[in-house]
Amino acid sequence: MEYSVNLNTNRLVTVNYYSSPSPAKPHTHTHRRFNGSLPLTKRCRLRVVVASASGYSYSLNTPVEPVTPAGRFLSSVLMNERKAFHDAVAETLEKLVADVDEACKRRVLTAGSSEAVLHRKIAELKAQECKTSVEDVMYMLIFYKFSELRVHLIPPLSKCIYNNRLEILPSKDWELESIHTFEILEMIREYLTFVIGWRSDFNVTETWATTKIKHANLCQIYTASILFGYFLKSTSVRHQLELMLVDPVDDMILNSYICRTKNLVFGDIHNKMKVPTSPFDGTKETENLLSYLNGFTPDSLVKCAQPNSKEALNLITKHTFALFGDVESENVICTSFATLKRLVLEAIAFGSFLWDTEEYVKTVYDLEEIN
Repeated sequence: MEYSVNLNTNRLVTVNYYSSPSPAKPHTHTHRRFNGSLPLTKRCRLRVVVASASGYSYSLNTPVEPVTPAGRFLSSVLMNERKAFHDAVAETLEKLVADVDEACKRRVLTAGSSEAVLHRKIAELKAQECKTSVEDVMYMLIFYKFSELRVHLIPPLSKCIYNNRLEILPSKDWELESIHTFEILEMIREYLTFVIGWRSDFNVTETWATTKIKHANLCQIYTASILFGYFLKSTSVRHQLELMLVDPVDDMILNSYICRTKNLVFGDIHNKMKVPTSPFDGTKETENLLSYLNGFTPDSLVKCAQPNSKEALNLITKHTFALFGDVESENVICTSFATLKRLVLEAIAFGSFLWDTEEYVKTVYDLEEIN
C-alpha cells in the first residue's frame, strides 16, 4: 500500500450520506429470526406474493440495488413493514426452493420425451434466476444487520468525493465496533495498524491528517477487510463450538467451517501479523481466540477467510464494484485516517454479517459450494 501523510491538514470537506430517514428501531419478534446464527423455522404465512414486488418502491440508498422481484419485495418490506421482514425472508426463501424443485421435477418427468430439451433449459434458467434472487435476499439480510446498528452502508465513493477529497461522516466507529468481542477488537486494532497505519493513540490532528492512497489500493484493502471479517466470525464460532464439546471436534464438523480456496491478499496480511505456523493439533486446550488461532497453519488460516459459497463471493464482487467502480483505476485519492478506518470497519462488519447470512440461508436453500 502506498500512502503519504501531510500533518498540515487541508480544509475539511465532508459529505453526509444520511439522505434518507434513520431506520425504525428493531422490532421484538415472537418468532425465531435472523440474529446471526439461528436457523429458519416455520412462520405464519404472509399474504403477499413475491412476483408482485415489481410494483413496489425499493430504494434503500444501498450501493447495490436489488434486481430481482424477491430482492425488491424485501427492500419494500424493510422500508415499509419492518416488523414483517423476517417472515418475508422465510417466505421468499421457501418460494425460491419450491420454484427450483418444481422445474427439476418437470425436467425429470419429461426426460426422453420431445419436450425434454425445453424443460431442461427451463430448469437451468430457473436455477440461475433463483441463484440471483438468493444473492439479493442475502444482501438485504446484510443491510438489515447494518440497519439494526443504525449504520448506513457507504454509498458509491464517487458520491463522497469533492475536489478529489474523500470523507465519510459520521464515522459510526463505536456502532461498527460494538458487534465484536474484546478479543476480536484487539485483533482488528492490530489489523488497522497494519493496513492503513492507524494507531489507537492518534490524537485529533493525526486522526484527521490527510493521506493519499491509490483508488485500486483502497478497493483491495476494502475487499481484504471483508474477508478478514468473515474469517474472524468463522473462526470465533468454530472456537466456541470446540469449547462447548467434551471431546475434540470431529474432523467433519471442523471441515464444515474450513473454506476451500486461497486468497493471496489475506495470506500476505496474516503473515505480516506474525501468526505462528505450528500445525493445528485438534485439542481444546486454548484459553482465548488468539491462542486458538496460533494453533492453525498459515494455509488453514487463509482457507478460513474464504466464503463457502459462490453466492457469497458474488456478493463481495457486486458490492465492491458498486462502491469503487473501476477497480483498476490509478487515480490517487486524498482522504483522512478517520475515513480509512471507517471504510475498514464497515468492510469487517460486512464480512461478519456475510458469514451469518450464509449460515442462515443454507438452512433452507442449497447454496453453491466452492470446491
